[in-house]
Amino acid sequence: MKLIAPEHSPPFDAAQKKAVRPVICYPVDDLKPADLATYRAARECWMRVQTILVPPREARCFDVPAGYFFRIISTDGPQVGDLNLWNADEHAERFFSGKTRALHGTHLSTGDRLWSNMPYIRAMATITEDTLDWYGFDEFGGSVHDVIGTRCDPYTHHLLSGGQYHHCCHSNLTRAFAAKTGRSLHEAEGFIHDVLNVFMCTGFTRDTGQYFMKQTPARPGDFIEFFAEINLLGALSACPGGDCGEEHSSDTSACYPLTVEIYRPAAPPVHWQLSPPNGYDRTHGG
Repeated sequence: MKLIAPEHSPPFDAAQKKAVRPVICYPVDDLKPADLATYRAARECWMRVQTILVPPREARCFDVPAGYFFRIISTDGPQVGDLNLWNADEHAERFFSGKTRALHGTHLSTGDRLWSNMPYIRAMATITEDTLDWYGFDEFGGSVHDVIGTRCDPYTHHLLSGGQYHHCCHSNLTRAFAAKTGRSLHEAEGFIHDVLNVFMCTGFTRDTGQYFMKQTPARPGDFIEFFAEINLLGALSACPGGDCGEEHSSDTSACYPLTVEIYRPAAPPVHWQLSPPNGYDRTHGG
C-alpha cells in the first residue's frame, strides 16, 4: 500500500505529472471480436452431455472437448467459484489470468476470451453468456467475474492467521487435479494457477488500493457460459468463503454447491476453427 504520510515532498510540477492522461497498454481494436451470433446459433440444437456437481469447500475436474460449451451455474445459494483451465492434451498450457486481464480488463463478461500462457498465448475459451452482466461496476468500483484475485490459499492463510487450513481453493484445486491426472499432490500443486473468480464481486479500494470483496449478487440459476476453443481440462472450486461477503478460508461461512454443465452442439459454429498456437517464432532476437 502507498504511505498515508509520504516521506518525500512533492516536486513543483506534481499536479502536472498527476494530470497526465493514461494510455491503454494493449488496445484490442485489431483483435478479432468473438462472433457471438454464430456461437449462439450453434446452441439451438445442442445436447447436455454431462453434469458435474461441485460440493461446498471442494473442487472437481471436468473435460470439455473443443467446440463444446460449458456453463457454471449457481445452484442452491450465493456461492463463488475459482476456475482453472488447462489444455487437456498438454497441461503445461494453462489459463493466463494476467494476460487476460491486460487484454480485457479486471472483470470479464460476454465476448471476452480466456487466454493461455506463453509461449502459446491463444484463446482457450470464449464467454458466450453471462446472466450477471447487468451488474457492471458499482459505486465502490466492484464488479463480478474477476481476474485480479489469485485464489485463496493455505500459505497466505497461515501467514495472516496461522493454523493449517486444507480447504482453501488452492488446496481444493490441487486435490482435484491430482485425482484427475494421477499426479502426486506435490507434483499437482505446481500446475495450479491464478483463477477466474466466477461470481465473485471484487475491486480495489480507491483510498488504499487494496483488493476487496463483497457479497456476490449471484442467485440460484445465474450462470456464466463458455465455448471451448481447444480441448480443455477444467477444475472448479466452490470457495470456502461462500458468497465472500464476510471472509474466505472459513468453515463457518454458509457455502453451497456449484454445477458445471457440458453441452455438445449438433454442429460447430459456422466458420469456427480450432484456436491455433501463437504465431511468434520464439527466436527472441537471438
